[in-house]
Amino acid sequence: RLRLVESGGTSVESGGSLEISCEVFGAPLGRFCLGWFRQAPGKEREGVAALIREKTAKYSEFVEGRFTMSRSGSNRALYLRMNDLKPEDTAMYFCAAYENIRGYCSGSLKQSDYVDWGQGTQVTVSS
Repeated sequence: RLRLVESGGTSVESGGSLEISCEVFGAPLGRFCLGWFRQAPGKEREGVAALIREKTAKYSEFVEGRFTMSRSGSNRALYLRMNDLKPEDTAMYFCAAYENIRGYCSGSLKQSDYVDWGQGTQVTVSS
C-alpha cells in the first residue's frame, strides 16, 4: 500500500492561486493511477482531477481551465495548481491512487476506484 501525504493547503483570497502537493511513499508513481479529490463541509467527496498520462489529465467541469494536475519527474510527488480560486473551491483536498493493472489509466473521477488515500490538506478561499 502507498502512503500519501498532502501539503500546501492554506487560506487565499478569491481570484488567487495556490499549488498543493502530495508526496507518495511506498512504490513508484508509474505503477499507479492518480487523482485529486475534495470534500467541502456537508457535501460528498468529489473528483477534481485524474491523470491519464504523465502530462494529460481529466478534470471535473467545476475546475476545467482553472486547475492543472501534474506529476514530478522523480516519481515521488503529485501537484495540483489552482488558479482563479473561488469561494466554492473551499474544501479539504485529498490525493488518491490505485494500482494500474490494466496498463492504462482512464482518468477516473470516481472515488470508489481509488484504494490509497492521504489525510488531506485544507484550502479556504475567502470572498
